[in-house]
Amino acid sequence: MLDIPRLRVLRAVIATGSIRASASALGYTPSAVSQQLTTLQRETGLRLFERSGRGIEATAAARTLAEEADAVFAAFGRVEQIVGDLRAGRVGSLSIGYFGSAGAAWLAPTVATLRAEFPELRLDLRLSEFTPGDPDLDIFVEETGAEHSAAVDVRRLAEDPYLAVVRADDPLAGAGEVPLAELATRHWVDNDHRAGPCRQVLLNACAQAGFSPGFVVETHDYRTAMAFVATGIGLTVVPSLGIGELPETLATVAVVSPTPVRTISVAVKKSAAEHPAARRAVEVLEELVRS
Repeated sequence: MLDIPRLRVLRAVIATGSIRASASALGYTPSAVSQQLTTLQRETGLRLFERSGRGIEATAAARTLAEEADAVFAAFGRVEQIVGDLRAGRVGSLSIGYFGSAGAAWLAPTVATLRAEFPELRLDLRLSEFTPGDPDLDIFVEETGAEHSAAVDVRRLAEDPYLAVVRADDPLAGAGEVPLAELATRHWVDNDHRAGPCRQVLLNACAQAGFSPGFVVETHDYRTAMAFVATGIGLTVVPSLGIGELPETLATVAVVSPTPVRTISVAVKKSAAEHPAARRAVEVLEELVRS
């Protein structure tokens, strides 16, 4: 029989495109991840990865295996939840996946509503890193051209435009908007730690404007990037949902021609679509977006 943990490693490596990134996400060492993949290749008799430059690239067989394993993990997750609920005497559970800025803006009021209306419900909150569909309900950023699993229903929540964050004494701070091309010669502070859909939206817009951002500092989150902006090192371009409350030393400027915009959606597993708490969670999220 195939080993479930090794299939989980396979899915993580395909999702991140990197042994090092998947090891960090799973709490393994890179060598442990490599060993798991080698063993899985031996067990299946399939060539799962090929060398590509300094990294690796999944074969068609590996991608097919990972896709077919989705149903296994979905069923296994349901069984684990049922066992836990029965052991604890709980009447039901709901898992909610989210990413950082959506969690900061929308998760607390959503959970507060669910706790008030479903006091016996067990909530499992997960900071999502990979493809939507693992939790019962997953708030995620759409990836351009990506197809969704047939096991989930996807509803669009919001279009989130990016804004330039500059020092309050920057000449741009008094402008209502700035063409993206005018930022080509400026120093930029990076704000994303992986090549995910949020970063790709920005890079695609810059390419459309005819340049590649000149990153002088690499940070892994929006708040840290904005702290660097406050020192005068450079500017950063952040989705509006990720900005939050700015200190008086910083200002935002709308970016146009083009405006980078990320699409935020919520995926609900079809197996959980009739769960009253899942339906109510989607309603609350849509109310929060409208407000």
